[in-house]
Amino acid sequence: MGDADGTGRDGSGRRRRLLLVSTNYAPEHTGIGPYATQVAEHWAAHGHETHVLAGMPHYPSWSVDPAYRGAWRRTEVRGGVTVHRRRHTVPRCQTAARRALFEGSLLAHQWVAPPRMPRPDAVVAQLPSLAGGVVAARLAARWRVPFVPVVQDLMGAAAAQSGIEGGDRAAAAAARVEAYVLGRATLVGVIHETFTARVTALGVPPGRVRVVPNWSHVAAPSRPREETRRRLGWAPDDTVVLHSGNMGLKQGLEVLVGAARLDPGVRVVLMGDGNQREALGRLAAGVPNLEFLPPVEDAEFPEVLAAADVLAVTQRASVLDMSVPSKLTSYFAAGRPVVASVADGGGTAQEVRRSGAGVLVPPEDPGALLEAVRKLAADPDAAEALGAEGPRRVAAHLSRAAGLARYDALLDEVLAVTGDEASGAGAEGASVTGAEGASGDGGAGVEGAER
Repeated sequence: MGDADGTGRDGSGRRRRLLLVSTNYAPEHTGIGPYATQVAEHWAAHGHETHVLAGMPHYPSWSVDPAYRGAWRRTEVRGGVTVHRRRHTVPRCQTAARRALFEGSLLAHQWVAPPRMPRPDAVVAQLPSLAGGVVAARLAARWRVPFVPVVQDLMGAAAAQSGIEGGDRAAAAAARVEAYVLGRATLVGVIHETFTARVTALGVPPGRVRVVPNWSHVAAPSRPREETRRRLGWAPDDTVVLHSGNMGLKQGLEVLVGAARLDPGVRVVLMGDGNQREALGRLAAGVPNLEFLPPVEDAEFPEVLAAADVLAVTQRASVLDMSVPSKLTSYFAAGRPVVASVADGGGTAQEVRRSGAGVLVPPEDPGALLEAVRKLAADPDAAEALGAEGPRRVAAHLSRAAGLARYDALLDEVLAVTGDEASGAGAEGASVTGAEGASGDGGAGVEGAER
């Protein structure tokens, strides 16, 4: 960000003050949270005053972290970043109505109590949070500073494609909110080029879209695989298929339950949590070769991934252009072959092809998934060769340094814009200055009303 000399200053010699709006943030260690955290801590480490407006930690369990239960508002400093948290509902069971309540509670609380901070130089938001996008756009407009949303997922497309109850009705409403948010951006970041058509269809000029891919946010494994397998109770001759991460509707994890039923000789492991965990447990009753593991600590995570024989990524057949699973970057770093049960035309399939680290099978087809696993188990040399391509992909294109440099370049470009353009396409309202910014933690906030 113009601070190659290590001073933490921009090209004008001035330290920056930045606000990142992201519902998900540390201590959440899967999904969007790690990326938001590493971006903010990167800015802080380079000397910039960095604030984050976040929700209470709840993902992927969809249950508020015990350390935050009962808290209404909380301000804390993590890794040099000032984090402003606001309470919201957390729906354990996902429906369109419950998701709307989740977003509405976020919007209301963040709106009436935005961060207590001076005027920033720019506001960045992580989508798919509709609430966070609206609040970030309006704060940026009120402050008359650049607004940069980064699209990690598309809520409108997700509602239509994920299978959530009431999703068809919610999709159009979510898309209207996304169009409002993105239409007020100075520039729009997307994590994959397959999102670009969706974003431009919402009214964003193609010239305002920048691709800022996610990166591998976990360390490479460092311990022998055999050691971790012994600890986990996986025998040397077990063929272990591991899925790690959120257990939600769009993952379509029923395909792994079906594959386990078809072959008792294949050990299927679902590691993580999510709103479909209980339903999957009921579906897997009587399947002795399928086990559930809770999320593991960050230090242990890469070791468990590397201990598996095959890493599975699954999505419902309807999921095409609304999401690219963040787990892929971790899978590639682990050095194990990937079997992707996903739609052939989507961004996930494209990333697996680019990596050379896995094979594609039709979605929602347990037999096809199982056949691919058996082929890899029967040819260890081919499996090792596939797995070895993952770390190469990470080193060449998905390193943390490369990912953060893309955010720096995006911010540099935005802050190089001056005058009316710098305040975004939809800037409105008076400039807000002074020690409290838009309002204090307990104030009335700015006018108007949201993964």
